[in-house]
Amino acid sequence: MKKSGRPGKNEINRECKDAILNATVDLIGSIGADVVTVRKVCEKADVSIGTFYHYFSDKNDLMMAFVREESFDGFDLQTPLTDIAGRITELYMHLIDKYQELGRDFMKRFYTTDNQALSAYLDEENGCFAPGTVMARSEKEMRDAIVHGILPPDLNVHQTAMDVCTIVKGCVFEWCLTEERMDVQSTLSRILQKYLSDCCPQN
Repeated sequence: MKKSGRPGKNEINRECKDAILNATVDLIGSIGADVVTVRKVCEKADVSIGTFYHYFSDKNDLMMAFVREESFDGFDLQTPLTDIAGRITELYMHLIDKYQELGRDFMKRFYTTDNQALSAYLDEENGCFAPGTVMARSEKEMRDAIVHGILPPDLNVHQTAMDVCTIVKGCVFEWCLTEERMDVQSTLSRILQKYLSDCCPQN
């Protein structure tokens, strides 16, 4: 195994990047996101440190790959805008489904306060969500619903989007606690329907 240096031509490919990501999933599931290191990932994936830095700038950049792999800006939603709670549920389930496929151990150890990359993704900067994030798309959906008279015009959209994100995190946490017995989608849909109905009387 090469420990340092520039990656060779045969290493710079999708298979190598997948090896790094797969090794990270295994390590997160076994030891937790907070104690995963670049060196441990490289040893697990059997790649050089130089190869790692060809794909990722640091550990946080690697961790961020699990939440920012794709932009939610242009993601097509099938639920009509008139069902705004269902539409936002569908939006978040696209992300949650990906996490569930990685397993409960990954979910439990990824959603921690020590995961700085996740905290940065779910946080806001200067009162705004980062472009392309699921929270920014959720906020946009609510603004569209206001334009079409589905949500009240005086709704604090940003605060509501933050609340929705908190609800989602709670559902994910509960799913982990119940050892996958909870149906995340139906629970999330039910809570969002109730929440939006309570804070948006005309909905």
